[in-house]
Amino acid sequence: MDQRAVTTAKVLAADAVEKTGNGHPGTAISLAPAAYLLFQQHLRFDPSDDRWLGRDRFILSAGHTSLTQYIQLYLAGAGLELHDLENLRVFGSRTPGHPEFGHTPGIELTTGPLGTGLAAGVGFAMSARRAHGLFDPETPMGRSVFDHDVYVVAGDGCMQEGVASEAASLAGTQELGNLTVICDDNHISIEDDTNIAFTEDVLARYEAYGWQVQRVDWLGADGSYDEDVRALDEALRAAKADTARPSIIALRTIIGWPTPGKENTGAIHGSKLGSDSLRGLKERLGVDPDAMFAVDQEAVDHARANAALRAREAHAEWDPRFEAWQAAHPDRAELLDRVLSGRMPEGWESSLPTFEAGKSLATRAASGQVLNAIAEAVPELWGGSADLAGSNNTLMKGWPSFLPEDRTSAMFPGNPFGRNLHFGVREFAMAAIMNGIAADGLSRVYGGTFFVFSDFMRGAVRLAALMDLPVIHVWTHDSVGVGEDGPTHQPIEHLAACRAIPGLAVVRPADAEETAQAWRAVLEQRHPAALVLSRQGLPNPARGEGTGLAPATGVARGAYVLSDCEGTPDVILMGSGSEVQHALAAQVLLADQGVAARVVSVPCMEWFGQQDEEYRESVLPAAVRARVSVEAGIAMPWRSWVGDAGRSVSIEHFGASGDGQALFDAYGIDAPHVVSAAHESLDAVRA
Repeated sequence: MDQRAVTTAKVLAADAVEKTGNGHPGTAISLAPAAYLLFQQHLRFDPSDDRWLGRDRFILSAGHTSLTQYIQLYLAGAGLELHDLENLRVFGSRTPGHPEFGHTPGIELTTGPLGTGLAAGVGFAMSARRAHGLFDPETPMGRSVFDHDVYVVAGDGCMQEGVASEAASLAGTQELGNLTVICDDNHISIEDDTNIAFTEDVLARYEAYGWQVQRVDWLGADGSYDEDVRALDEALRAAKADTARPSIIALRTIIGWPTPGKENTGAIHGSKLGSDSLRGLKERLGVDPDAMFAVDQEAVDHARANAALRAREAHAEWDPRFEAWQAAHPDRAELLDRVLSGRMPEGWESSLPTFEAGKSLATRAASGQVLNAIAEAVPELWGGSADLAGSNNTLMKGWPSFLPEDRTSAMFPGNPFGRNLHFGVREFAMAAIMNGIAADGLSRVYGGTFFVFSDFMRGAVRLAALMDLPVIHVWTHDSVGVGEDGPTHQPIEHLAACRAIPGLAVVRPADAEETAQAWRAVLEQRHPAALVLSRQGLPNPARGEGTGLAPATGVARGAYVLSDCEGTPDVILMGSGSEVQHALAAQVLLADQGVAARVVSVPCMEWFGQQDEEYRESVLPAAVRARVSVEAGIAMPWRSWVGDAGRSVSIEHFGASGDGQALFDAYGIDAPHVVSAAHESLDAVRA
């Protein structure tokens, strides 16, 4: 009966792509036996509840073969039906071309760009261990209700992508014994035989990373082919038994087997089979060659009954233990409920620090003070940096690092349940790993690096925005203020590039008080966000009644009137981050010249865009067309803000090696240039 179900899976993969006219049938056909074995015998899940806390996690890193997962969800009765498979890749269907988190039941993560799913799988495995430490630290590893396994299916393409290598290296260091990767080793990509570009011994590489490595060959040395699921079953059991190392199983398959004329070729990787090959496949499988989507209903019923039975057995084992944990630890149960529901602790904002007015402080330093001040009040928050904790100020002082005992150092003592993360010099993997942690939903995570290196991370940052995951990026050294490190380390176009990502809030606070309020808004809003922070000290002026400056609570609205003038302003001066100080200084100079200026702090364009029209008009009245923006980067994001008569004080070229303040002076990022731009804008309005 299981073999009949696998045959049905192969036929459905071929038919779905044939009907749509495009897609990736080959891997879904040849991986059908492996996927069926995993879903029907190894993966612990509940087809009726895809967010059951006791489930194992499955991530399809080879996202192009989405049918591999969709068909197993269908066979298990996990929310997909035959009509969903018939509408593969059709607009509005529940079976898009690549798996999408929040769109299809049973999908843990949006995958597509190869390798990022494997890297996120490392994040899921780390999340499980952190959850154990947060909610159930006294229970030995492997015995807690929070312990579960993470399974990833990857392919040759994933193995070639650097992000997978970055993350796999860290997984070995972290000794993530709850992570198992099945690598579909079929030696075929879009350009056919991978031998033209990829010849390394992948298992030797992973063994060097510290992984358990196994090989299962379905292709014999004599050219024979046997889909031996017993050997794969044994390998999966051996992987689960090794709790000290992550595991990878290289499964040697023939892509598209047994499709005549197309198997073992690049032609079946990303194209429909065509009528002749489709007919030949069905004949070889012993099914009606003229029927489309003709499922073996008895086999489907068998698979669904087995999946339901396994779910009942899993619940019978897990539920009483979970109830006992809840009864024994009501405070922790309350914490779990709060974290899963996305609520912040009651009154947590009272732990936010205040900063001495008039004292200069880099916003990266202010951010570090915020993190340490709120650490006790927000226990679910954890994170680190890509080897830059001291520069990014991402260390929670006094808290242990998240490390196996034998990996700790004199500088960073830790334990497997620690709170400070060390990603190493792996920016892309850091972002992808954080996606896995955030998608798992059992904690809040942040990760830091220099802002210029957001380029390395962009693919994973974009995926976080696509999934609307509450990932927090801490990007410091935000401008030419980096100084002597030179143009390679000085972000110029990065604010514009990151603001171009839909759904990502780019938050650049002007001072220490704005930094605290930025953290507050990011944590409370629960969407993807990036804090862009200065290396150099920035003024922290007094605010509130009698100071002429508005409280920093306006940060949460994205833009607010920081300092106003009497009556209607002649010109509006706008800025973010370290350049707001120049707008304030220019306001004074303009007042001496008889020009009334309003200063608007714009820490987050995205948040301001979400405000109602009345509020936006109150901050930036349409009637005031004379406007100036000032920001140490390219002016592109400000075009719609300043309008046709507006002017921008910006940097439209790469930086140089030299003292940061000298560079600001050389490039005209100062109050006099803001004043000059204001007069140009006023002249343009009058013309």
